Amino acid sequence: MKEIKYAPLLITLAIGLIIWFIPEPEGVKPEAWHLLAIFLATIVGIILKAAPMGTMSMIAIALVALTGVLAPGNPGKSITLALSSFGDKVIWLIGISFFIARGFIKTGLGKRIAYLFIRIFGRSSLGLAYGLGLADLVLAPAVPSNTARGGGIIYPIMKSMAINFGSEPEKPATHRKLGAYLSLSSYNMNLVTSSMFLTGTASNPMCQKFAKNLGIDITWTSWLMAALVPAVISLLAVPYILYKIYPPELKSTGDAPQIAAEKLKEMGPVHRDEWLMLIAFVVLLVLWITGDIFKIDATTTAFIGLVFLLLSQVLTWDDVKGEKGAWDTIVWFSALVMMASFLNELGFIPWFSELMKGYVGHMKWTLAFPVIVLVYFYSHYIFASATAHVAAMYAAFLSVGISVGIPGTLLALSLGFCGGIFGTLTHYGHGPAPVFFGSTYVDLKDWWTRGFVLSVAFLIIWMGLGGVWWKVLGIW
Repeated sequence: MKEIKYAPLLITLAIGLIIWFIPEPEGVKPEAWHLLAIFLATIVGIILKAAPMGTMSMIAIALVALTGVLAPGNPGKSITLALSSFGDKVIWLIGISFFIARGFIKTGLGKRIAYLFIRIFGRSSLGLAYGLGLADLVLAPAVPSNTARGGGIIYPIMKSMAINFGSEPEKPATHRKLGAYLSLSSYNMNLVTSSMFLTGTASNPMCQKFAKNLGIDITWTSWLMAALVPAVISLLAVPYILYKIYPPELKSTGDAPQIAAEKLKEMGPVHRDEWLMLIAFVVLLVLWITGDIFKIDATTTAFIGLVFLLLSQVLTWDDVKGEKGAWDTIVWFSALVMMASFLNELGFIPWFSELMKGYVGHMKWTLAFPVIVLVYFYSHYIFASATAHVAAMYAAFLSVGISVGIPGTLLALSLGFCGGIFGTLTHYGHGPAPVFFGSTYVDLKDWWTRGFVLSVAFLIIWMGLGGVWWKVLGIW
């Protein structure tokens, strides 16, 4: 399979050139407009899958440096600024968390946790769905790749359970027996846990960074506290809602606990590396939760966890070097954050905010808030990447909302939480989607229709019931 798709790449280049040569609007610096051209072309290239995100990011960095949009006439400073985000602590937080996540997979602790929950809850199809969701919940704080978490740990176990009960991918007549229900439930539970923790998915720290650029501080603990109530309600609601609107034919899975017990027996007793991984996990959670008290930054905590795993040899340096997903994330994360941040510094985001204020400025913030959230949420239909969506729209929408009087922290968190749950809409909307959809258990029509129903439920839970909770917390 070709890595570079030249037709989409040419379309991407053409879009960038068109924007570049359109005269900048009054009030926008030429440098800001030209950076916007590079930024939007990069986003289009990612959406069209013209090349891997890492490749698109390298192209963007090279163009930013070559064109001198950040420092006209100073090529040395231009490349320095183009690479400036590689030193950003938020980017290293997510990168190091990927390394730590490797420990869950390498030691088998993630798989053991999943089987333990299945052994406890797996006597019915509904219980099995809850068991898989709870396993995802436990892993989510320290496994920021929801693709690795959902596709690498939960999905194989989910598929194995479905096949054990006669629901086989190769036999469409058996899909609704169990596999289709578990696929949609496990995928959507993964989206909820992605929204629940700042380290639940890669795009969340990007939201934190953009909010910080606009003067809004969000910590690991404040994110969790705000997400806690709507996330718990969602975790309880998702399997049950799907059980009603997309029920499995098989209601009883009484043999599942026995199957899980046999798998655990095959794994043997908890070994040394699993215990060390568990200790690292607990230390990470404690320090992330109490970081504000002890003045320990979240990224420093991640470094502590990684060093512990390296010194105890749970992970080796070869493991770190071989974690391609982490290095890939660090590269594209740095490029997108660099461009989005400088769009703000060069004045484009404030200008766009004032422009949009002319359209929504007459609204009360209580009306503008749901309008902005709904447009942001459902625009995900056109995005095949949560990261591309956040990079393209988060800072602009947040800036617009603040300009019309929406409390900054309220909107920053609300748009941030959308970064996980809006993945329910399509079969390409988030990292794990192609994995679960690729099982063939759920056809396209069912995925989209049930996803839309769940999107409505998520918005009611997060923006309705969640809004009440945020009022209690004093967020607005």
